[in-house]
Order: sequence, then C-alpha cells, then structure tokens
Amino acid sequence: YDLGNDLYRLFLDDDLQYSCAYYTDPGNSLEQAQADKKAHIAAKLALAPGQRVLDIGCGWGGTALYLHKVARVDVLGITLSEEQLAVARELAEAAGVSGHVKFELIDYRALQGEFDRIVSIGMFEHVGAAHYDEFFAKCRDLMKPDGVMLLHTIGRLGGTSGAPDPFTDKYIFPGYHLPSLSQMSAASQKARLIASDYEMLRLHYAFTLREWLRRTIANRDKIVAMYDDRFFRMWEFYLAGGIVMFESGSGCNYQIQYIRDRHAVPITRDYMAKAEAKYRKAAAQD
Repeated sequence: YDLGNDLYRLFLDDDLQYSCAYYTDPGNSLEQAQADKKAHIAAKLALAPGQRVLDIGCGWGGTALYLHKVARVDVLGITLSEEQLAVARELAEAAGVSGHVKFELIDYRALQGEFDRIVSIGMFEHVGAAHYDEFFAKCRDLMKPDGVMLLHTIGRLGGTSGAPDPFTDKYIFPGYHLPSLSQMSAASQKARLIASDYEMLRLHYAFTLREWLRRTIANRDKIVAMYDDRFFRMWEFYLAGGIVMFESGSGCNYQIQYIRDRHAVPITRDYMAKAEAKYRKAAAQD
C-alpha cells in the first residue's frame, strides 16, 4: 500500500476503492459499481446521524468520507499506511469535514474506546488465521452493547481455507490469508458476536479485476516508467490471476453483519433496501 499513490490512481476508480465493487449490472462502470458498493455497505450498518463509526483499514479515506456525507456520522478511519493516511487527511480537509472525519496511523489492537458502528473493508485478509480470535474479540470490545459491525472480506468457498497462493504471498501481500466462512464463524462465536446478516458476492470481484486489468494495460508505459517492465509484468499477472480465482476458482467475497444484542437492528431486512436507495440518491447530489 506504500508503493506510491500514483500507481493506484492509474487503475482504481476516482475514489481509490481498492476492494471488490458491487455490480448491480455487469455493464456498469467501475465508478458506479464502487459507489454502489459503499451504499450497499452503509445500508447494512443501520446508521443514524451523530453516531461514532470506526473504519478499520480505511484505505485512502473514501468510505469514511462517504459515510459522513450520506448519514451525517462521525468517523475515525485507521490505517497502517502512511501514504494512504496522508491522502485521507488531505481529502477530509479539502471537503471541510476534518472535524467529523478523522484518520489515524494505528493498529486496531492498540485502539481504545467504544463505537456505535464498525466497518472493515478489505482488511481482514491481512489479519492471518492465527489472529482471528484476537480480531473478533477486539471488535467486540470496541462495539457498544447495541453496536453493529459490517465485515467485507475476500474469502474462499468450502469448509476449509488452504495455504495462500505462493506468488501473491511472496510478491503482493506477504502473510495474507483468505478465510472460509466456517473459520470466521468459529472465531466470531468465541467472541459472542451474532452473525445477523450474511451475503456472498460470487462474481463481483471478477468484474472489478477485469476493469482494473484493462486500466493497468492501458497505462503500461506510465507504470513501466514509474517502476520497470518486470514490475508491470508482475502486476499484470497478479490481476489476471485474481480474475481466474473469482471466475473459476475458490475465491468469493463475504459481507457479514455482526451484532452483540439481537435487538440492535430491525427484525427484517427491509431497512437495508430503503437505506441503500436513500444513500445512492444522497451520494449523487453535490
């Protein structure tokens, strides 16, 4: 994540969302699909104005800024990337919301306090299976008794999760681990978290990666100039391999909502669709 922001600007959407988009239509643009992803996730958080939200692994700050814009919540985004932190703070300052959307360079395990809502997008893949119990226990401690958490992560189909891909583990994401649903269930149950809603996205990341790869190839000369030809080939292979994993391998995405109290969210899912439509409309307004 500290390769340099210029690389990511060449193939990500304008908001620098480096995670699976949400395609309500496979023909949608990447920008539309990423905006729809944020609305889809925000709706599952059951937000209310004035709530305090924690964004674990906030990236370049796009989701935190979005949540404040559409739901008028206060957000703390945390990251371990200095490059991402600098951009996130600049964006909050430029938007005039730095009093409500703050960003810190801190490990989630060192964080103290309580939050009404917790969201984590594309970060759990880096936690490692040995730390799943620790992750969910810490999230429970950070959640208020009536809190809600939404976890969005790459995962694997099936009951077990095997060893990481050697290429990706060595060159792209050292130490990463893609969880199975059963692994997340076992660890979250130990922390006495209720999995109150679950969704699996089967092909959405394949659509996302195909667009990232198209943009990467279109910017080959710029990427080679920034690094070298070897780096470009590595990056191209990484994205292409991801497409194969999500189209014909064991890769998928999970979105799981966790609560501590069974009364924390409405008893039907109707509120999600209503909020999602509301947030899409609000995000489209300048």
